[in-house]
Amino acid sequence: MFKKALIAEDFESYNSSVQKALEELKIEIIDNVQYCDDAFMKIKKSIREKNPYDLLITDLSFVKDHRKQNINDGRELINTIKGEQSAIKIIVFSIEDRAEIVDDLFKTHEINGFVSKGREDLKELKRATKAIYNNEKYISTNVKNSIKTKNSYDFTRFEITLVKLLSEGMMQKNIPDYLKENNIKPSSLSSVEKALNNMKESLEISSNEQLVALCKDWGII
Repeated sequence: MFKKALIAEDFESYNSSVQKALEELKIEIIDNVQYCDDAFMKIKKSIREKNPYDLLITDLSFVKDHRKQNINDGRELINTIKGEQSAIKIIVFSIEDRAEIVDDLFKTHEINGFVSKGREDLKELKRATKAIYNNEKYISTNVKNSIKTKNSYDFTRFEITLVKLLSEGMMQKNIPDYLKENNIKPSSLSSVEKALNNMKESLEISSNEQLVALCKDWGII
């Protein structure tokens, strides 16, 4: 198991809960901070002392207060720490669990695990820590399913146009006129209905409103 862990979490209740979960995993040294700057300073100090942290658990959002910070959120913290210690394992523990956010954290910021704050989150956090220690990646089940659905559906340019028009408030029955005016094909009402119904069926949703909301969450529009 990891020997030394750092928790970056601005809410004291979560900070102590995460610490307790890590203690149950028999991690020997557990430090916690409420500010990103403090986390970075601890990381740098541990490197100088040749006793670096094995694991960082961090939130994404940190509430601003009277204390000015150079590093303002979890993403900045991850990138800054990776520049100092690329091998450190990182778990993001956050309520911000939209599929496109989590997907980007793994692809762009190269995190090792994501645990969504919510019901039984500390149990998941312990499972994530064990998995990452064994060089596996870990994503909360609800988020994993959402990412899988997003990545498995390939939106066409025509479909994205339809959803964008709906998001701008255009009525479905008026979309064919817009398509004809802008020389976008197909432009018949039946083609519009078929495309929208196909998206809703594939994504297992029932309304255009849900389709628009989902595409916004995923960053499609």
